Amino acid sequence: MKKLTGKIRKNISEGDWVEIVQKHHQRSGEITEGQVKTLLGNSPTHPHGIKVKLTTGEVGRVVWVHSDED
Repeated sequence: MKKLTGKIRKNISEGDWVEIVQKHHQRSGEITEGQVKTLLGNSPTHPHGIKVKLTTGEVGRVVWVHSDED
């Protein structure tokens, strides 16, 4: 398994397993892992990561996308 950057929208799909940083954890950089429910916004890229909503309801910017592709 490899990790893809969360700064490019095309790397992220609904159902993907990702690592995000929630807004209130931006200073500490605390990571939250979960499955993408919805991609938020329409930008093809974002310097801090694409914003997503997880199945748990948490919202944050994607740092890494877990990929099964080699």
